[in-house]
Order: sequence, then structure tokens, then C-alpha cells
Amino acid sequence: MRLLREGPGFVATSVGRFLFPPVCPGCRAAIDQAHAVCAGCWSGLKFIERPYCEVLGLPFAYDLGRGFLSAEAIAEPPPFARLRAAVLYEDLAARLVASLKYSDRTDLVPLMAGWMSRAGSELLAEADAVIPVPLHQRRLWRRRFNQSAELARQIARGRQLPYLPGVLTRTKATRSQVGLGRQEREDNVRGAFKVAEDRRRQIAGKRIVLVDDVFTTGATVASATRALRRSGASEVDVLTFARVAAGTS
Repeated sequence: MRLLREGPGFVATSVGRFLFPPVCPGCRAAIDQAHAVCAGCWSGLKFIERPYCEVLGLPFAYDLGRGFLSAEAIAEPPPFARLRAAVLYEDLAARLVASLKYSDRTDLVPLMAGWMSRAGSELLAEADAVIPVPLHQRRLWRRRFNQSAELARQIARGRQLPYLPGVLTRTKATRSQVGLGRQEREDNVRGAFKVAEDRRRQIAGKRIVLVDDVFTTGATVASATRALRRSGASEVDVLTFARVAAGTS
């Protein structure tokens, strides 16, 4: 009788869990609930918590006080206001990114976006809209979906924020950033993004959260931020699933 009172959705979910029990995305071990990882894989993730650089979200080994900036942020201030990331780009985190990006594992989106939403809570609380870093049309056609867009859509929905895909476009067919050095990455994405004239009113005077999957040197989000700021955005914050540790290119 309890199943009947819960309704058909509950029955369908129960049957689905029986036929396809949830497994850990890291090691494929059985787990109690979907969109989670097992205890062993959880211990292998390095979540980014305070203390960290208030601009670049780079974790510090010691608490240097609220508002302290990293040497990287002081030496080369980024065009965006703040960056937050959920985890360091290592081991399981790197595998999750690769699985989503290259293996069509869109089932990972709720898990990854949930961690991102928590990490970027202060950014999202002040945001007017969420925008993903776009792919060029040719790469989107080959890959079939934009992983950053899927993460951004989930985050915006969970926070009840406007989701604005298509406002920012990638007009330059850049080569993959993988394997490129810092200067090569900057040259590769210089002038790669644009906001269409008829979409500028959607971001004029607005605080935008720009979503990407991984932050490495920051060249991609810096180029995208400049395009948004030139088109009238008042401020741009960046939210990614993972970021590399200090000194990693």
C-alpha cells in the first residue's frame, strides 16, 4: 500500500534502482545512492576549502587570514573578480572530467555540479546569471555536447538563476589547449570569444558566473571574461569543477 500512496514516480524509481543499482563513478563499486562516490574514492578527492586565495581560489597550506592573496594573483591579477573550484585536478577528479568530456558520461553532471555549487556558493549568491564557456561549432558537432554547458545548466537550475547559453560564442576554432604551455594557451584563445550585439542587453550591468570544467593557466576563462566585460558585464566570477595546484601548467 505504501508504494501506491507514493505514486507511480516512486515505483518507477524503485524498479530502476533494482534493475540498475547505483555504482561509484570512480571504481564502479556498488553504493547506496546515485550521484555519489564510495568512501574509498571520496578519500582520494582533494576538495578545496579555506584557507585559499580570495581571488584565484588557490588553497594555502596555512591560514594567513581572510582576504590574503596568492603570489600568482598579486603578480598577474586576472580579468575576472574571483575563481572558485570544487576540487584539485588530480587522480579521480581528472578521470571524472575526462569521462564527462570524452566518454559522454552526462550522468556525472549532477554529482559534479553539486560540488561546484557548494564551492561557488558565495559567487552564486551574488550572481545575476550563469554562462558556460562555449565550444566552437565544429568541436561541438564532433563532441555532440558541451560539458561546461551541462554543468552550468544544472547549477543555474539548482540555484534558480538565469541560464544564458548562446550569449557568449566561440568565433575562433582554436586547437586543443592540452599540451600547450602558458604563452601558447594565451595566444591560442586570444580573441576567440564574442558577445553578439543583440545579446548584450542580457548581460549589461550584470554580475556573471562563468562556468568551465577545469582551470589550468586561466587563459580560456580570461579571454572569455574580457569578451563579457567589453560587452557590458559589470563583473565576472569563474566557477570550475577542478583547478590545478600552484605551479602546474
